[in-house]
Amino acid sequence: GFHIIQLLERRGVSNLMVQQGRVRHILVVPSEIRTRAETRDLIFEIRDRLIAGEAFEDLAREYSDDPSSALAGGDLGWSASNSFVLEFGTAMDNAEVGVVTEPFRSKDGWHILEVQERRDHDMSEEAMRNMAVRVLHTRRFEEELEIWLGEIRDEAYVEIRLDSARDTPSEDLAAAEG
Repeated sequence: GFHIIQLLERRGVSNLMVQQGRVRHILVVPSEIRTRAETRDLIFEIRDRLIAGEAFEDLAREYSDDPSSALAGGDLGWSASNSFVLEFGTAMDNAEVGVVTEPFRSKDGWHILEVQERRDHDMSEEAMRNMAVRVLHTRRFEEELEIWLGEIRDEAYVEIRLDSARDTPSEDLAAAEG
């Protein structure tokens, strides 16, 4: 037969909706062979070429200094703006979909980005998974800590001396002097 199940309540993490953007970028970094001024001029030249109609992917492959995205045409996939450095996240939040941003600088270098799409993404499952991983790591850490403390206690030499009223340090000192 068939069973019909209705979910009445979800425990733990409730719906955690995060706005994400499918973003691509070009990063240009000053180097030993390219000064800061040359780097700045280059990023503005790249933007002009994009505005003139050259393909973002081609320019990213040719010029981007980001090894993780250059070969993918600058594609960073779906990401939340808070997963990047502040300047990048701010530019991402303020960018219109399908419009190449003005060049901007961060601690990583000069950037141009384009948000291709936006979506609200339910991160509840990922948040629950991350919470479970943290709980397991905490338990494992506590278990390892107890084992380690037990090993230290086993290796420690402790001599317990009970002082009676006659075995005080002042009496020992007086006996040694006398």
